[in-house]
Amino acid sequence: MHSVLKQLLPFMLPLTVLVLIPFAIESRFAIMVDIEFAIGALLAVVGLVLLGVTASMFIRFGAGTIAPWDPTRKLVARGLYLHVRNPMIIGVLTALLGESLIFHFSSDIRLAHRVLHHQ
Repeated sequence: MHSVLKQLLPFMLPLTVLVLIPFAIESRFAIMVDIEFAIGALLAVVGLVLLGVTASMFIRFGAGTIAPWDPTRKLVARGLYLHVRNPMIIGVLTALLGESLIFHFSSDIRLAHRVLHHQ
């Protein structure tokens, strides 16, 4: 049980960026099933899958987690990490963009811009 909790606790970090912060910033949201919803849902699923795949690579091959308090002990240099420096952040930002289209959040786009530009 302790090992499972240790593996799941670091996912509070992307959950904070994807759920807690946007819903705390945005007081209103609307869901309309339209083309933006469809594109947003596709982007959100792709981003979450990318996050899951890259995080599991940290656990399986890096002998650590995505959390800074339990970093990987081995360099992960396979799969997407051979081609992109940080595919996990790309997954989070893709899911964030999808969420902004689903819920019509303008704050998500501003948040993603700040993350990309370290502001």
